[in-house]
Amino acid sequence: MRNQSLPVLLYDGDCGFCTSAVHFAERRVRPRCTYEPWQFADPADLAALGVTRERAEHEVLWVTPAGAVYGGAQAVAKALLSAAGGAWPVLGAVLTLPPFRWAAHVGYRVIAANRHRLPGGTAACAVARSHSAS
Repeated sequence: MRNQSLPVLLYDGDCGFCTSAVHFAERRVRPRCTYEPWQFADPADLAALGVTRERAEHEVLWVTPAGAVYGGAQAVAKALLSAAGGAWPVLGAVLTLPPFRWAAHVGYRVIAANRHRLPGGTAACAVARSHSAS
């Protein structure tokens, strides 16, 4: 599934907004990771990463080679921190500090809940309401 020496960014490959965001990151941010739509990973791969399908459906995930899993806004911060240059790592560092971390969490949850309404979003982007915010 992935290069064991790089983190993996798991995202919703069925969501146009998420896929567009990952393509933007690939072109502009250039985080040092592999990208994987969670739908392309079989359950054994997800289990090997320490991730459940339910969590992958709920938020973007950053999984380190050591097995640490970060979700939502902190996954975004980790991706920014690993960027190949520019101001992205600084922005990632800021997003890990209170009160920016808290604001990033709220912002991520608002975007995730409304991603089907955002540019590139479709009905497939809607997050099931049964999941609690993490």
